[in-house]
Amino acid sequence: MSRSPWPIVLLLAALAAYLSPNWHWPGLDGGAGGSVERQLPSQDAGTSPLTTDPNASLSPASRELFNRVRPASVQIEQLSRGGNGGLGSGFFITPQGLLLTAYHVVDGARIIRVRTVSDQTFSAKVVGFDNAADVALLQIQTRGTVPFLELAPGTPRVGERVLAVGNSRGDFLQARRGLLLALNAEAGRSDFPEGTLEMSAPLAPGDSGGPIVNTLGQAIGVVSYVRVDDQGNTLSSYAVPVTANEALITQLKAGVKRDVPAIGLTFDTDHDGQTNPPGGVISAVVSGGPAERAGLVGIQQAEDGHMTALGDVILSVNGQRTRSADDAIYEIRRHQIGDTVTLGVIRQGTRRTVEMRLVARGSLVFGP
Repeated sequence: MSRSPWPIVLLLAALAAYLSPNWHWPGLDGGAGGSVERQLPSQDAGTSPLTTDPNASLSPASRELFNRVRPASVQIEQLSRGGNGGLGSGFFITPQGLLLTAYHVVDGARIIRVRTVSDQTFSAKVVGFDNAADVALLQIQTRGTVPFLELAPGTPRVGERVLAVGNSRGDFLQARRGLLLALNAEAGRSDFPEGTLEMSAPLAPGDSGGPIVNTLGQAIGVVSYVRVDDQGNTLSSYAVPVTANEALITQLKAGVKRDVPAIGLTFDTDHDGQTNPPGGVISAVVSGGPAERAGLVGIQQAEDGHMTALGDVILSVNGQRTRSADDAIYEIRRHQIGDTVTLGVIRQGTRRTVEMRLVARGSLVFGP
């Protein structure tokens, strides 16, 4: 049974990005090289979209809150190992320059630059990360101190007002308001973080990694992904919850770098689950990765770019039936880096099994 109840309805489906180390959304926000925001397809295309006006008038209380939060918020620009760039957001959590962002904002980054509201620019390095949780901790190189946000001491309440600061739609560190709709939201996808905060704030590509704060100005979450309708309108937004005393923050400060297992391929979303028998269709394999070494192949194309043959179709992982790319991702992520898995695949009607050892996703690099 497929684990994802949400249909693919717009843009590039994020399933194609799993096991691909440097996945970005080129050209979505007009930023340098494009946005790095993850986007989730609409669950209910009949739902009315949220307003997307980033400059909607703020109440005096919201304006005061925004003015307090904005100096601690940053724009993050990165250049990846594959030569791609992207823009995201983040926020300082210590006066010494430790800052939180979404992991996918800096995934595969070779160079990371942090820009503050005062137009100062700092280079940064990754201190720790948790890929599955989609959170990373960075450290800027500075001799001074910076404004920072305190992390909330406890769990927020459903219904309370929240404010985000981000860099979407060509804006620079602007406010987006909303309500906290739910705790422990399910992503419905195996490659997105579970247990997130669901909000009505109209977030968009470029806001990833930015802070979600309560009315006291305390950070309660790190922006991770959005749910959209088939016109690209934001229906709801999601953030990874953070609190002052949780284990994740302590681990990141201690330098923990927790990746996810991968085999080095991307999936073809146009044919996902549509083959007979249904399975996850491989679009391309990473050079030198486990999938390529095992002989798996992606879509075959003629010189004019027309497809001549589908890629291999993954039908099972360690005997567990996989009817879609999301199923395959889920089964692979149930294992650990270094484990050996057996894939059942079919190529143009011929079935076979292949074994491969799982590697850290961050160790794989797409190249020309």
